[in-house]
Amino acid sequence: MKTPKPLALTLGDPAGIGPQLAVEAWRRLRLSGEGTFFWLGDPRLVESAVPVTCIDSPEEAGAVFSDSLPVLPVFCEADVVPGQPDSRNAGATISSIRLAVEYALAGRAGGVVTNPIAKHVLAATGFPYPGHTEFLAALCDCPGEEIMMLASPQLKVVPVTVHVSLQRALNTLTTDRIVSVAKAANTALKRDFGIAAPRLAIAGLNPHAGEHGMMGDEETIIIQPAIDRLRAQGINCQGPLPPDTMFSANARPNYDTAICMYHDQALIPLKTLDMAEGVNVTLGLPIIRTSPDHGTAFDIAGPVTGFCRADVSSLLAAIRLAGEMSLYRERRG
Repeated sequence: MKTPKPLALTLGDPAGIGPQLAVEAWRRLRLSGEGTFFWLGDPRLVESAVPVTCIDSPEEAGAVFSDSLPVLPVFCEADVVPGQPDSRNAGATISSIRLAVEYALAGRAGGVVTNPIAKHVLAATGFPYPGHTEFLAALCDCPGEEIMMLASPQLKVVPVTVHVSLQRALNTLTTDRIVSVAKAANTALKRDFGIAAPRLAIAGLNPHAGEHGMMGDEETIIIQPAIDRLRAQGINCQGPLPPDTMFSANARPNYDTAICMYHDQALIPLKTLDMAEGVNVTLGLPIIRTSPDHGTAFDIAGPVTGFCRADVSSLLAAIRLAGEMSLYRERRG
């Protein structure tokens, strides 16, 4: 698999494992042809560990990738101490994301792969977004249209409500929202994953999917009307399915994506099944965006050397998936 354009890999929080992962990903991919990328980060953090070429544009990345890590410099304001996040470097983290999106929107990068950020560090500087996803949607001028998918070889899940309390999730769950999320997932499966006729599994909300109203009526009042509307629009979906059985080994082959009602209903089964290769994918954007499904791991962050304590599997999966999605989009025109 060859990526038609290099992917933009962001800095993440420089005190976390992002710089280590960028170096290790380059070591693993530089000769394989599975995904060319350039890192938007501070070259001073990695130049003692691997050969580095500072580039001025994404177009230069492919020519140097097999011999050195292409770095489009984004310099940190303060000295970086691994494991000790510093809000003075939040500007570099934000600039890296902003530049990556600009290159992707301009068609100069095949997609954006984001290294983990520390939300509280950015918030301390007045950053107004709760996380990557909302910021990316704003940069792409489509706020509110962003939808999160977690994907692994064993399971794909899409939560209808995401980073809100469980109480708020219950209060904001609507038929319209379920329909909107499911339609976006259906479109993405066709466009970005090459699935011609997607099959969606719609989860119930309550134990046993409500047990015919004995354990809650949201299935009847909110979820079933969404399923009826989706089927009327030609979307293949089943449900509401009992959440305690729909993720079993026997059930998973019957659908391509599970549409779940809230964050943990979606992410617990995926991360239990495949934490190492889980990938966060943002649907609903005009660009491709993937990310590893873990955090900054400040507790194991260290100087970038020849040894990487962090597991690079999820980032490698994110890079490979972004490359595959880029190819699917290119083929579809």
